[in-house]
Amino acid sequence: MEYFDIDIAEMVKAVGYIGLFSIVFAESGIFFGFFLPGGSMLFTAGLLASQGFFNVYILVILLGLAAVLGDSAGYWFGSKIGPKIFKKEDSLFFKKKHLEQTKKFYDKYGAKAVVLGRFIPIVRTFVPILAGVVGMHYGKFIRYNILGAIFWAIGMTLLGYFVGTSVPNMQDYLVPIVVTIIFLSILPIFFEMRKKSKEK
Repeated sequence: MEYFDIDIAEMVKAVGYIGLFSIVFAESGIFFGFFLPGGSMLFTAGLLASQGFFNVYILVILLGLAAVLGDSAGYWFGSKIGPKIFKKEDSLFFKKKHLEQTKKFYDKYGAKAVVLGRFIPIVRTFVPILAGVVGMHYGKFIRYNILGAIFWAIGMTLLGYFVGTSVPNMQDYLVPIVVTIIFLSILPIFFEMRKKSKEK
């Protein structure tokens, strides 16, 4: 189960509930969390829950909450920093190009970006920050935030759990499954882009 030379299942076991909560929280809205492997860890955590290593009910509640709170923290950060964040210099944990790419994505999809962006690495970290920067109404933001958390954090975890309970020795196929899940997760974006291009 090597993933970029890292045994992701062992990593998930090592960090446990608190580590998973922290990773999902950070990747969901703290700008230095963009490099964390949140999506693949969600699926793996669900898979391990199917083997009895985690309690799936605790995972679903904990990770769903982490996703909602992480996005809210990102929104708050963006609303406080505002336009200043675009003037911030590049550093180890911040690249201006990531924010600029996310702004194009947000401009294209508007509020839907809060949900759709969950499934795109890097973008999912900066979308809530940008929502705060542009002053998106918080009531509207939190609705899309919760919806995105259900589809991404809870959905990916349950997917791993149900696949693990349905397919024998599923852990032996973790890497190709994770790659497939990532591919499938971006399909809605692809179809949305095609739809937008046809409307022009």
